[in-house]
Formats: sequence, C-alpha cells, structure tokens
Amino acid sequence: MRIATQLRVQALLRRCSSAGVPAVVARRGDAERGALFVKVATLDGRAKLFGPRPASMETHEDDGVLTAHVDPEGAAEAQIDAYLERQVEYDPDVWIVEIEDRAGRSFLDD
Repeated sequence: MRIATQLRVQALLRRCSSAGVPAVVARRGDAERGALFVKVATLDGRAKLFGPRPASMETHEDDGVLTAHVDPEGAAEAQIDAYLERQVEYDPDVWIVEIEDRAGRSFLDD
C-alpha cells in the first residue's frame, strides 16, 4: 500500500521540527501520487538531494525509499536547484521539501 505524498511530507516536517531543524515545503505537488524530492542545504553553498529511484532502479513494489540524486556527497546548491527546475518541467506534480541543516541530515531514515 502506497502512503500519500502529503502524509509523508507532514511526517518529515514533524521529524525536522522535533529536532529543531528548519524545513519548509518549497513546492506542493499532487497530494496522493506526487514524487517527493528533499533538498538538504548545509548552509555552506552546498546541498544534498534525495528523490525517487530512477526508473532503471525501480522494482515492482514501490517502497517509497528516496535515494541520493546528483551526487551522494553533495553538490553546489545552484546545481541542485537547476536539477529540481528540470524535474518540475518534466513533472509538475512533484513535491520539494527544503531542509537547512549544517550536519546534512535528511531525517528520511527515521
């Protein structure tokens, strides 16, 4: 059973809030089926990006696990923003959550 994207976003925001870490919904997509991207800005001009598995890695069962995109170690924040702009052009139903955390925590594994 797939969990609605809106619920996943609310849970993520709550985990960030509990840790005292700022997080915002930068873009709202389709409440039920929109793809979710999570940008983690480390406040030094770099960021990490997590999103759905690429089609080549998908399995029959969508487990909702987000994987690193662009570079798992992080990339220039401008590069991440450009990547997200392309994703929005491709699929206007995507959600984007932005987290600001110097430690680079995504709060996705909680």
